[in-house]
Amino acid sequence: MASSSKSSSSSSPQLVAAALLVAAVVAASVLVAAEAVCDMSNEQFMSCQPAAAKTTDPPAAPSQACCDALTGADLTCLCGYKNSPWMSVYNIDPKRAMELPAKCGLATPPNC
Repeated sequence: MASSSKSSSSSSPQLVAAALLVAAVVAASVLVAAEAVCDMSNEQFMSCQPAAAKTTDPPAAPSQACCDALTGADLTCLCGYKNSPWMSVYNIDPKRAMELPAKCGLATPPNC
């Protein structure tokens, strides 16, 4: 019996650490999903996804919601994501995404 209480007490700190790690990952993913990136909410970002989708030919024209979101977004910041692996997670073609500002009548930042 002594050995079973020892093994459960030695695994208890590991279980607590694992639970804390899981809780931290869940909390971080909720914050990232809810937080604005480059002055765009996740909802605003997703409003542009159909116009930049890499699996749709031809791509859809950007919606008014997308253009409104881009008008308020930090486009220079968004340019920093053009080579990000997150683009493929969201099924976004970086070339199509970089064309969206012009399609919405906005100037594309230099060196983008």
